[in-house]
Amino acid sequence: MDKNNQPLRLQLDLYRSYIPISYEEMEVGFCTPEFASKIVETFNEHEQLVEDNEALNKAFKLACMDLLKKSGGDPKEVNKLQQLMKQYMEKAKRPEHGSRAIVYLLRERKEQLGISNREFVRFCYSYKLPPKELKDIFSGKEVSDQHLKCISRILGKPMEDLIEIRDGFSRSEMNMLARILGTSNEELNQLFQN
Repeated sequence: MDKNNQPLRLQLDLYRSYIPISYEEMEVGFCTPEFASKIVETFNEHEQLVEDNEALNKAFKLACMDLLKKSGGDPKEVNKLQQLMKQYMEKAKRPEHGSRAIVYLLRERKEQLGISNREFVRFCYSYKLPPKELKDIFSGKEVSDQHLKCISRILGKPMEDLIEIRDGFSRSEMNMLARILGTSNEELNQLFQN
C-alpha cells in the first residue's frame, strides 16, 4: 500500500478556536468564529429573501385575483389566474430581443442622462430621430434599419449589436442553430429575412 505523502489542505492554528459546521446532522467542516458569524448572517439574509419572495408572490396572486373579479372573470378558475400571472411576469422581465428591448435601452439612456421626457425627445431629434417615429417605437411598432442608425448614435452602441437585439439572435445562437439544422449562417439569414 502506497503512503500518501501529500500535505493536507486543512491547516489548523492551535492558538485559535474553531467552530464546527454541520449540515443535516453531519459535520462538514470547521471555521473561525468570524467566518461563522458571516455564514450565519448570509443564511439569515437568504431566509429573509425567501420569506419576502413568498409574501410578494402571495400579494401578486391576490392582486391578479382581484383584477379577474373586477373584469368579470372567475378568480377560482386556476388556468385564467395562472395565465394572467404569467402574462404579468413576462411583462415585468427585461426583454432580451425585439422592439421592446430597444425601447428598454432607450429608457435606460434617458435615465443615464437624467433628463425629462420632453428633453429626451429633443435629444433624440438632434440625432435625426423625429418625435413621431420615437413615439411609434415606444408604442411597440417595428424598428426599421433607418431607425437603428439613429438609435445607435443615441445609445452609443454599434448598429450590429442593435440588429442582434432587435432580430433576436446573436451570432453564437445563429451558429448553433445552423449547426443543428445542418445549414450555413447565410442560408439561415436569408430564411429569416424572407
